[in-house]
Amino acid sequence: MPLAPAEFDFVRRMVAERAGIVLSSTQGYLVESKLNAVVQTTGLHSIEELMTDLRRGASSRLRERVAEAMTINETSFFRDIHPFDALRSAIIPAIAAARKSERKLSIWCAASSSGQEPYTMAIILAEHFPELADWNVKILATDLSDEMLARSREGIYTQFEVNRGLPVRLLVKYFDRKGTDWQVREPLRKMIEFRKLNLTMPWPALPIFDFVSIRNVLIYFDNASKRSIFEHIRTHIRSDGYMLLGGSETLLGLNVPFGRHEVDKSVFYRPV
Repeated sequence: MPLAPAEFDFVRRMVAERAGIVLSSTQGYLVESKLNAVVQTTGLHSIEELMTDLRRGASSRLRERVAEAMTINETSFFRDIHPFDALRSAIIPAIAAARKSERKLSIWCAASSSGQEPYTMAIILAEHFPELADWNVKILATDLSDEMLARSREGIYTQFEVNRGLPVRLLVKYFDRKGTDWQVREPLRKMIEFRKLNLTMPWPALPIFDFVSIRNVLIYFDNASKRSIFEHIRTHIRSDGYMLLGGSETLLGLNVPFGRHEVDKSVFYRPV
């Protein structure tokens, strides 16, 4: 039975409150399929039973699981290759030159999904910047979903996943076979701290970053939430740092303290 309009609106409001995700009125089928997935992992028997529990004031964890389920975890290694080319050829060299006296580099991958982006960052550092091996290099990767964070920490990917964007040479060099899958080797896994963070809730203590990647997630938020997130990021990024958004994302009309900078074939944003 399709989700009733009142139930759909209830879920939309709850997800917006807990995760800042704005579900459109045309996404009823998507919401229903995601709720079915929650039912299958919680021991409930139907969407109707799930909705009853939610309306009766279900546990915070159940509401959180519903909100997490609505996220779209689409990612790949070296996704949209040009930003990573610019990172290798221009951004990291510029940051490294500016930090040569401190010998520190700090990167944040927000909304890291199943971990391909932070592992891509780690591969770039290991492959192209051996001179940073004795620096204090930190990569923080955060996400809303406990399931995605657990997957990321394991660093295990299917053949299909590693085939999407990862050159064979790098696969063989930085991954080990694990049955029919591939696992990121331990030295690379140790470069990254995976931590839970809901971008629309109060943030925990965070360091100041040289580079922040927050790609393909803000398209799901309303403008007020976007402004709040960017203002928070500004307090956690160095004045000469860089921020990367998704290819379809922009700061136009948001009036936030970042300016647009083109580097090679990619667009980055820097504090102003």
